[in-house]
Amino acid sequence: MASRSVNKVILVGHLGRDAETKFTPGGVSVTKFSVATNRRWKDQQSGEWKEETDWTNVVLWRAENLATYLTKGTQLYVEGRLQTRNYEDKDGKKVYTTEVVADEVILLGGKGGGGGRTGDEFSQQPVSMPRSSASRAPQPAADMGESYGQGITDDDVPF
Repeated sequence: MASRSVNKVILVGHLGRDAETKFTPGGVSVTKFSVATNRRWKDQQSGEWKEETDWTNVVLWRAENLATYLTKGTQLYVEGRLQTRNYEDKDGKKVYTTEVVADEVILLGGKGGGGGRTGDEFSQQPVSMPRSSASRAPQPAADMGESYGQGITDDDVPF
């Protein structure tokens, strides 16, 4: 029997800082940002609610036009894979870092901080296609909306 493995990460959280885009010597863009995800639970001993925040570093290749929309507090969906790499710091010490290499990023529209819903919190607008469909021609926005039973107009786009 063949051995199988899965390396898939899905995050829904808020950006901790504005995304930064740099370019490799070959001209390929690399956008980096961090995503905060929260976990809430009730403490068994005290009965109090507790909350914990995890920060995950994300790397997105070839999406330089997306960085302007990735601002601190923006809620988003990230799908990708875990990758661990190493490098030597300025003191010559080997440093290991694990990050999510994103295949898909979708802006969810809400800003962090409030507990209530905003009117646009669930207006999900895809801003990055999965790598598997990157070679196909993009669909017009109206065609994408019709698959959900309604057309998307300029008024629906959050930017």
